[in-house]
Amino acid sequence: MSVFSDKAKNRHRIMSRHLRKVRKMEELTMRSLSNRLGTPHSFIGKIENQDRRLDIAEFVLYCEGLRRDPVELFKELLEAEDLPRAQDAA
Repeated sequence: MSVFSDKAKNRHRIMSRHLRKVRKMEELTMRSLSNRLGTPHSFIGKIENQDRRLDIAEFVLYCEGLRRDPVELFKELLEAEDLPRAQDAA
């Protein structure tokens, strides 16, 4: 496995965990979030369990379902404590 794919896998893990944390902070169940999004609740589970990735358009819609600003949530992901920063990789 390449260094690039290892980093991508780590970022995906962090994103999945953070999205779950935000959902729980908003006191939403998977089912209630999926109702807001108009998706099956299994869609939420697959994202949170890292079985499915979100593209950027889906991420924006997901954030809207969480009633969170996508830009702010993305910043939170980039600032995640265990996320290796680009300058650390040099």
